[in-house]
Amino acid sequence: MVRDRERERQNVTRVLLVHDTNLLRTALAAFLGREPDLEVSAASWTGAAAAARAVRPDVSVVDMDGPEAGEGCGAVGAWGLGAGRGEGEEGGALLALASVGRPGPLRRAYEMGALGYLSKNASPDRLVEGIRHVAKGERYIDESLGFGFLQAAEIPLTRRELSVLSLAAEGASVGEIARCLHLSNGTVRNYMASITRKTGARNRVDAIRISRGAGWV
Repeated sequence: MVRDRERERQNVTRVLLVHDTNLLRTALAAFLGREPDLEVSAASWTGAAAAARAVRPDVSVVDMDGPEAGEGCGAVGAWGLGAGRGEGEEGGALLALASVGRPGPLRRAYEMGALGYLSKNASPDRLVEGIRHVAKGERYIDESLGFGFLQAAEIPLTRRELSVLSLAAEGASVGEIARCLHLSNGTVRNYMASITRKTGARNRVDAIRISRGAGWV
């Protein structure tokens, strides 16, 4: 009996769902938890790193929208998700949830080594399908995100510049961005100058406007 339970246990995929909207996080976790082969935990961004250390998921399903998914405060990089990590390491393989028309989060997910990409407009059944593919080490890409990947390839900003710009777009000051990303104030100003130049903007506010219009942040 114990051996049978152990075999069943070995077929269970541990899933960590990271989303800051409590209602959606709770509903999705409840839906996924109905699947006999999925063992689901959920966390907000503030609790994600601790949850990953405790759960050691096989797959982490992460909402990539918002500055939290970049490098810095509550970042995915804080506990190292991604397909390139070794088996059994804390974050497991990454299945990124992204919005159609926002290539910036797709770019971040790709550079983090995400194995799966799913539109946030997809059905919950597609999410289950994506988790199972990624758990087996198979790439999974929602066809509706195809054009977004083409747009992502044309983004002139680096991953770090996107992180700086995303925080700036949320109203963070230079000092707040510096503390969040563990940079000096001068380095943040240099990044903002580079962002302004690359986007052809007149100033920081204009760079945010241009980038939002293009769906980068």
